Amino acid sequence: MLPSGRTPRWPAAYRILFLALFFAPLGLSGCDSGDKTVDAPPSIAGPPQVLSAYNLFVSDSALQKPAPGVIPYDLNTPLFSDYTDKLRFIKLPASATIQYHESAPFDFPTGTIIAKTFLLPTAVDDPDAKSAAPRRRLLETRILRREDSGWTANTYIWNDAQTEAVLEVAGGEVDVAWQTPAGTIRRNQYLIPNVNQCKGCHVTNAADDDRALEPIGPTARQLNRDFAYADGTENQLDHWRRLGILTGGPSSFSAAPRLAVWNDSATGSLDERARAWLEINCAHCHSSKGPARNSGLDLSFAQRAPAKWGVFKSPVAAGRGTGGRLYDIVPGQPDQSILLYRIASDQAQIMMPELGKRLVHAEGVALIREWIASLPAKPSAN
Repeated sequence: MLPSGRTPRWPAAYRILFLALFFAPLGLSGCDSGDKTVDAPPSIAGPPQVLSAYNLFVSDSALQKPAPGVIPYDLNTPLFSDYTDKLRFIKLPASATIQYHESAPFDFPTGTIIAKTFLLPTAVDDPDAKSAAPRRRLLETRILRREDSGWTANTYIWNDAQTEAVLEVAGGEVDVAWQTPAGTIRRNQYLIPNVNQCKGCHVTNAADDDRALEPIGPTARQLNRDFAYADGTENQLDHWRRLGILTGGPSSFSAAPRLAVWNDSATGSLDERARAWLEINCAHCHSSKGPARNSGLDLSFAQRAPAKWGVFKSPVAAGRGTGGRLYDIVPGQPDQSILLYRIASDQAQIMMPELGKRLVHAEGVALIREWIASLPAKPSAN
């Protein structure tokens, strides 16, 4: 049963045809607690119809308590997704390891499952009731699985009872309401992407004849942080190496790249935090390898040339997206900068990112505004 309040995008017959055409047989593997040698469960033909078939969680999947061998993780600066929180997990096949890279996403072995659950920690059932009690509501869980031929993506939508998430390749919409930290009730028609829309962010290969999916978040600079595991707090990279699942990298991860936390000034300068926000929200498209590379705009954290990340750079083809402005970034003048204009909009053909959101990230916009205002009129050319 699919959750109420969601509007499917394709008729059922098309969804069945889509499954038949696009998905190959899918096998699953499990892990043992604190150990990476396990017995693999039986293969499942095609993507499982329900999330629980992946055996990622102990008993009740709604609790999101990882099963033995399933490793929770977090990012320094996560993608903004309409004020949802996210829970992330990785499950490796038996005796497999992850290859460390300093800048690119890590190499994961065939059979890897990466799961990300989107939830509202303060959802309310009756947004008009003054005494509405906040509760946690799981919205969707996205699965990336590494096959012999590359990564595949599937989305599972949680039912109203919060007992199961069901495969939905066509995506959908869910009416949600939640309570802000200030106590205000907000509403949104939360957008769940279809399988093809997943490619809009996760296809990052530069060559047109090699357009494959790959993960975005699991990089050294995003994972280099502490995590509160069940048995204590530890740096995530140290934890993975101690478990024997991460190979390569520096002898000490204190020397590894570390991305600033966008809203924590103790983790980095204004420039570092703003560039971190742009890295995760924009650079999967706007980089030398991303789908929007033809724009010439590179918002990856590693890009140090101001002209490449937009300073006095004219847009290639933005149409309405310019708002009559001439440059992507005008130092000291955020209101004359196309970049700020687009991330502050919720209108189609203007807003950025184009996918994965319906709301403006007000706090992120404020950060980028402050950053652009701080930029010198004559930036360094390096």
